[in-house]
Amino acid sequence: MTQRTSSLTRAILAPNPGPMTLDGTNSYLIGRPGTSLVVVDPGPADGDHIAALAAEGPIGLILITHHHADHTAASEQLHRITGAPVRALDPAHCHGGEPLVDGEVLEAGGTSIRVIATPGHTADSVCFHLPDDGAHGSVLTGDTILGRSTTVIIPGDGSLAAYLSSLDSLAELGPAWVLPAHGPTLPDLAAVCATLKEHRMRRLDEVRKVVATLGDDASVHLVTDRVYGHIDPAVRFAAEASVESQLDFLRSAR
Repeated sequence: MTQRTSSLTRAILAPNPGPMTLDGTNSYLIGRPGTSLVVVDPGPADGDHIAALAAEGPIGLILITHHHADHTAASEQLHRITGAPVRALDPAHCHGGEPLVDGEVLEAGGTSIRVIATPGHTADSVCFHLPDDGAHGSVLTGDTILGRSTTVIIPGDGSLAAYLSSLDSLAELGPAWVLPAHGPTLPDLAAVCATLKEHRMRRLDEVRKVVATLGDDASVHLVTDRVYGHIDPAVRFAAEASVESQLDFLRSAR
């Protein structure tokens, strides 16, 4: 079912709910009436979901916020069905299109779409700014900002330092609407970024204190036990990844 998410966008929710995907992946459609649509994050390789996207009208472009399969698995098939090029920051996830460039402005769907590199969740994460979408514009944030809870940062691919810097960059866009890949839309991007940054800094303080208490015994496992308590086993790996990224951040700040 298509849901209107802003004046220029609507979304189709993919049937892939779970602990990490929340209600599922929001595949967004950008476009003014009478124009070819832009699909952002076509989602998992689910035949019904792909067919639903293709049925929305002519699709002229497919954009990817980052490489995770719940965002990209459908992209090659949707490209084959529609002929629309797939563009992502990572060339490995482009099909018939060039890699995205930070700061690039795309003219598609009858509007302007600015590409903003926002590494942190992953190294190749980008957001898409629609400055003409309503009074304050909107930003499709992928997994950089979720509609509920906070995103996981996997060390190696992701980086807490880069994530905090990305939040600062996004906050400069002011009270734009937030259109996340998982969860509901949110008002006021700048306020959301401030809340997320405050949360991350509070967690860092907790981790710093636990490390000071444990000393040489401060393993990822033990720090996770102390900071996150009785966490759901289904998302324990995400908590441990967050702790590892926090420990990396603290070590690099010494």
